[in-house]
Order: sequence, then structure tokens, then C-alpha cells
Amino acid sequence: MAKDNCQKIKLLKLMEILRQETDEEHPLRASEICGKLISQGISCDRRTLSKDIAVLNEQGFEVMSAMMSHEKCYYIEDRSFSVPELKILIDAVQAAGFITERKTEELIEKIAALGGSHRAEILKSNIVSFNTRKHSNESIYYNVDYLEKAIEEKKKVIFRYFDLDVNGNKAYRREKHHYAAEPVGLVYNEDNYYLMSYSSRYGGSTNYRVDRMDSVEIIDESVSEEALELRKSIAGYTEQAFKMYGGQPVQITIRFSSKLIGAVYDRFGESTRMIPMGEDECAATVTVQLSPTFWGWIFQFGTQMKIISPDSAIEEYKNKAEMLIK
Repeated sequence: MAKDNCQKIKLLKLMEILRQETDEEHPLRASEICGKLISQGISCDRRTLSKDIAVLNEQGFEVMSAMMSHEKCYYIEDRSFSVPELKILIDAVQAAGFITERKTEELIEKIAALGGSHRAEILKSNIVSFNTRKHSNESIYYNVDYLEKAIEEKKKVIFRYFDLDVNGNKAYRREKHHYAAEPVGLVYNEDNYYLMSYSSRYGGSTNYRVDRMDSVEIIDESVSEEALELRKSIAGYTEQAFKMYGGQPVQITIRFSSKLIGAVYDRFGESTRMIPMGEDECAATVTVQLSPTFWGWIFQFGTQMKIISPDSAIEEYKNKAEMLIK
């Protein structure tokens, strides 16, 4: 039995060495691998190593071999992630403002390690720190853990919610009271992480920034049927919500310069139907929530974009413009 356990440990350590220290450009000689195993107190020679590699290949691990200076060498070629994929993951972590500086460094180390030690050095040496607006709330990871568990178990949560004052300190809302919420889902939107929840008070959804939540607790009370129903439409809701601000969903038609086709696709998706209107204009019918963020988005284009239906949206558009002029 002890011999079987030793063999299992040997195979685990062998795979660990191959995954971390080899790739197609950095194979290890059989003698080098044996030396690494022996240094960890595991007996090995070239003959037994060849048999161990054969066992790994029989189990589908695909350990490649080649000759180097008349000696056989081995390496792992096929990995779960390629260098470009790992680079994209690292940049996503860098870009996410809700991930603190300390956690950003930890996650980058872990992601880079997925490519093996040689690729990890390449990936880390090419990192460009482009997001200097990282949040400081380290408890966000515990919050996410609790909230995911609550969503899975269909339970309600309570928490404290805060803003930051002029000195960057926490200023709690409802100072002596907790917020209660029926979790629907966690949504990443425009550099922040949000808890989308159902509100019986408003008969719809309410959203909270996860990095502004404190003392999150799961309570032994099930969410409502309305909350469960809202989960089915969460994808469509986030498309309409524009940066998590509320508003009534409405279908509008916008007319805009052909130069803004890319901006409309970026906002509403590449399946948006474009209707040519003359030589240099288009129109599109889209569903939005008439919220502060939507108005900010459309006003940025000035005279190059306007609402042409329905009349109620046109009237609100005019009222917003008049308020700005005043």
C-alpha cells in the first residue's frame, strides 16, 4: 500500500514539474526531471521515468518527447489557456476597478502561473498598469461569496450600505439600520460590480454596488416568486439599464449620422437593425430605460443623433435640453 501511495505521489509531482517548468520551447531532459524528483525525496531513474511518462499518456495527459543532445527530453504542449487568453484575463483583472490593488496582484500571479513558469515571466514582464482608480474595500470578496451562496440557496440577505465622504471615509446610509434584499444576480457593468435584487416596495429591481456593501449576512428567509421570475430576464434588463440606473423600459427610434453606426452597435449590439435614411443617416429602433445615463449617452452626440419616436420620448428629450440650457 505504501508503495502504491509513493507511486501516486511520484506521478503527481512529475505532472507538477512538467506543467510548471516545461513547454514546447523549454523541454526538460530526463536527467533533469529525475534530479528534481530525487531532490524532493522521490526515487527515479531514466528507465522508471519512461514508464511513468507512458502511464500519464495512457491517461490522456499528452506528455510530448524529443531528443536533445542524444538525451530524451519531455514537455507539456497543450495547456488549458494559451498566452493570448491569459493576457486577456490579466488585462480584465487590471481593468476591473472593483478589484483592489492587493487582490489584483494576487490574481495576476495566479493567472500567469496557469501558463507555466516560463510563460508566467513573459506575461508579468509585459504588464501595463492602466487602471489607477482601484477601489479599497477588501471585503468585496467575502461579499461576493455570501451573495453567490444566497443566490444559489434562494435566500434573502441583509447588509449595511455606505458612500464615501469628502475624506474618503465610509458614511453609512441608514446609520443604525441594515438594508434587506432579495438577490437576483451579480452583474459587472462599466467598471463596477452590482447586486441586482428584487424590491417589493418598488415592484421591480434595485441595484447595489458590491464594493459599497458591508457586513453582508444571509438570513433564513426565502426570496419571493417575483425575485425568481426576475432572474429569467436579467440579461435583457442589464442591456436596457445603462450603468445600473433605473427607468421605465420603452421602445424608441433614433435617427443618427452614419458616422455613429459603430457607437449604436457598441451600445445596443451588432444585431441591431439599421435603416438607411438618405446618403449619410440611419435610423434604428431600440429598447432602453429612459434614465439619467441614457440621456447622458444620447446628448454626447449633439445634433448628430435625435429621437424621432415615440412622441412622449421626444417631449422628454426637449424638456431635458431646455433644463440644460437654463
